[in-house]
Amino acid sequence: MSWRTLAAAVLALAASACNWVERSIPPERLPRFEPWSVRPRVALVLGSGGPRGFAHIGVLKALEEAGVHPDLVVGSSVGAMVGALYAAGYDAHKLEDMAYGLNLFEFLEANMMWGGAASGRAVQAYIDKAVGDRPMEALGIHFAAVATRLSDRKLVVFNHGDTGLAVRASGASPGEFKPVRVGNEMYIDGDEASPVPIRVARELGAQVVIAIDVSAYLEQTPPGVPQEWIDKDERRAKQIRAEAPGADVLIHPDIGYYAGHDEDYRRRVIAIAERVAREQMPRVKAAIAKEAALQAVH
Repeated sequence: MSWRTLAAAVLALAASACNWVERSIPPERLPRFEPWSVRPRVALVLGSGGPRGFAHIGVLKALEEAGVHPDLVVGSSVGAMVGALYAAGYDAHKLEDMAYGLNLFEFLEANMMWGGAASGRAVQAYIDKAVGDRPMEALGIHFAAVATRLSDRKLVVFNHGDTGLAVRASGASPGEFKPVRVGNEMYIDGDEASPVPIRVARELGAQVVIAIDVSAYLEQTPPGVPQEWIDKDERRAKQIRAEAPGADVLIHPDIGYYAGHDEDYRRRVIAIAERVAREQMPRVKAAIAKEAALQAVH
């Protein structure tokens, strides 16, 4: 790391240090699950994947172009981050602009400079600021974030309460982020229990489910990658296969094996995902039309 890069990192850390003070969230605002009075019709499920999640924006662009507007967004990990912003009213083009302008120094924490795990407080602050400090139930579109309860590794759904804290818990990837406390429980990445939470969307009442998987294709695993990566990819693929039959359309763009953070990477994966999603729009529209016809009969 050059001295200029180091200096920039230190300045960014100092400038945003105020974001890392743990907010005192009152009990009534803690993330939780509460049933909705209105049953959602079309659900968009956004999967996990770290920086691969930029690809979700490309799918959103294709959906908006086709006039498809979900009334439920369910997200796991980075999918929860993108999903919360979309549910809060940021359209695909605004999200794309935000993606290109994103300053990763904003999310740095001092202990990360020496390989330590991040708390995720900067992520929480970023989301809460972006959504105007609105809780999940006030975002405009029904939104749910999934996380994994550390004590028993069970999937937990948050759809009410503090949006930033729910997103932070949903993305607390072991080894990279510390577990996140919500009430009396600790939570880790939703990816651990459900990388693409299709089943959750169905359980929440969705009649049509459009799911986005941004994970790597197993057959493209390069030689020599760490066994830990291989094991994680295989675990994730197995979990997604188990839930895939519950989706009307599952879009899995091939954005390559390795992920990146620079603007060129963001532009490339957004463009690939947009093209692949456009190709799937006839299936998406057919699924929605079929459901509408069934509703008309009943």
